[in-house]
Amino acid sequence: MKIYSKSSKQNIPISIDEAWAFLSNPRNLKEITPSYMGFNIISGADRAMYPGQLIQYIVTPIMGIKAKWVTEITHVEHKKYFVDEQRFGPYAFWHHKHFIREIPGGVEMEDIIDYKVPMGILGQLVHPFLVQPKLDEIFEYKRKKLIELFGVIK
Repeated sequence: MKIYSKSSKQNIPISIDEAWAFLSNPRNLKEITPSYMGFNIISGADRAMYPGQLIQYIVTPIMGIKAKWVTEITHVEHKKYFVDEQRFGPYAFWHHKHFIREIPGGVEMEDIIDYKVPMGILGQLVHPFLVQPKLDEIFEYKRKKLIELFGVIK
């Protein structure tokens, strides 16, 4: 069983309060996800984030194939971090940690994802050509969108 990891950090010039309000609101996920992914929240984003919250989405990750994705918010420490874990969806395993911390001039946001692709060895074979580049593309879109929304620390 191969577990992959992806991480990214980004500094933005907003307060910890603004960062937490934006990042911990599941409705904002659509804004930082490429539109071609057809990201739509079905249920679970109607209140402030809390441990045990289930959020259901429809996504179109590859080749126009729609997939239902259900994540659970498993850990929340207000204005510090939260964790979402896939319960059902396109991955065999998905564990995503979101950290924010104050830095001079704004906040540092850090994402750490540990995941396993489906379909055993076949999934591992296509990972470097399909899954990893797609995740890189999604994270680059998020980086650019956050700059567009909030700017950069000067």
